[in-house]
Amino acid sequence: MPQSELQRQLYDSFKNRAILYYLIYDELRGELGAEKAEEILQRAIYRRGAQKGPKYAPFAPADLEGLKTAFLSGIPDEGRMFQPEVLRSDASALDIKFHGCPLRDAWLEEGLPEKEVATMCRIAARIDNGTFESAGFEFFADTWQPGGDGCCCLHIRPKK
Repeated sequence: MPQSELQRQLYDSFKNRAILYYLIYDELRGELGAEKAEEILQRAIYRRGAQKGPKYAPFAPADLEGLKTAFLSGIPDEGRMFQPEVLRSDASALDIKFHGCPLRDAWLEEGLPEKEVATMCRIAARIDNGTFESAGFEFFADTWQPGGDGCCCLHIRPKK
């Protein structure tokens, strides 16, 4: 299926974001070391996620069904960009597995070693921590690992 110009621009913008994340990380790593670079970038990305959190706050602390609907409806390109699969959805847990990720794909296309791509995925995933934690939910993610199936898996729980 040929992409529209708008779709191409959307995907290109995510690729640009991925490359910027990596270049900033690489510069920080050169100056401060890998551990400090990752810490700084994760904090900044978490803060951006926290700015997005209020959108989902009306569903906190426990309306996981409402959160699921709101979150999935906001995935770009009618969900095709990240290809979400709901693995679990009940009153105690919402688990969403992404089968695609334009950020990971961009890093792989750029030729980054898989271990470094895994680091970048761990860094980038902090946006979700910021988003869901600031909205009032418990959250953790399993990020992509070399040889893994799909990409990240988000785990959202009611806040106790």
